[in-house]
Amino acid sequence: MVKIKLLVLCLSISIQSCKAQTSKINGVSFVASKEAIQAKHVEPVVNLNANFVAIMPFGFIKDLTSPTILFNTERQWFGETKAGAKQYVEKFQKEAIGVMLKPQIWVWRGEFTGLIEMKNENDWVDLEDSYSKFILTYAKLAQEMNVDIFCIGTELEKFTLNRPSYWLNLIQKIKQIYKGKLTYAANWDEYKRTLFLKNLDYIGVDAYFPVSQNETPSVDDCLENWKPYKVELEALSRVYNKSILFTEYGYRSVDFSGKEPWKSDTSMTQVNLEAQNNTTQALFKTFWEEDWFAGGFVWKWFHNHDSVGGITNTMFTPQNKPAEDLIRIQYRSE
Repeated sequence: MVKIKLLVLCLSISIQSCKAQTSKINGVSFVASKEAIQAKHVEPVVNLNANFVAIMPFGFIKDLTSPTILFNTERQWFGETKAGAKQYVEKFQKEAIGVMLKPQIWVWRGEFTGLIEMKNENDWVDLEDSYSKFILTYAKLAQEMNVDIFCIGTELEKFTLNRPSYWLNLIQKIKQIYKGKLTYAANWDEYKRTLFLKNLDYIGVDAYFPVSQNETPSVDDCLENWKPYKVELEALSRVYNKSILFTEYGYRSVDFSGKEPWKSDTSMTQVNLEAQNNTTQALFKTFWEEDWFAGGFVWKWFHNHDSVGGITNTMFTPQNKPAEDLIRIQYRSE
């Protein structure tokens, strides 16, 4: 009888362990604001059934060839600084929501970070020194706050391809400081060329894959166009024996939302809530049940929930749109 009870207990523990391993990261990309956040700002994230947030402090570069990153300054918004990131992390951890700390670079005038590339060796060395100071500052904070995941960079393809030795050394330095899980947020057309995937815990992808040419994409249209990307992502996951994590995913509530999902062009002004819904639903159907897929962080979520988004808004946030309910249902199912 004792043996049977022990067997049942072991089986129960095994099942619970399996459930824990297969539970998805149901996350939001929480946008930094000018102010500290309060419980009222966290509550809508809890109500979404999210179990993770990405906290995103920022560093700034003057242009694509500048080697100097300015960060943690008094001129930045509170949420973009070290103190702000720490306060945000504390508030979400209090509600038992997991955290990915994801320091990011912003190039003035919004130029694409993947094109950051120095003109000479001296500038490359200066950029490396500046980036190390930036990222190691937040690696120390990640360790101090015991955050679950640390993202070592976001969409920096030219930088990573030109300076592979630097990135391998940087990862070693980060691991000496931070003992949690590591990822890198590669752009959708970059991840296959990322050279240090074996040194990370998750294969991070910003999932702005083109999935439909239609003004209002249908779910079936998107499902069909996801197939080749899904095959490639699964194969990469199997090769490295690491889960795929969508470090960002999401669609605008605008016509042709699945055609070039990375675009934030303000000239795209035709609201299309169905397009956002269908593209989002297709992404969930394609990936969320796969054992090699870890989950993802929807782009993007603002702290002032009651006054953002809405049915006349064409941008990425799902807040106060039908897509918010869609995400809430998906996240609840986990």
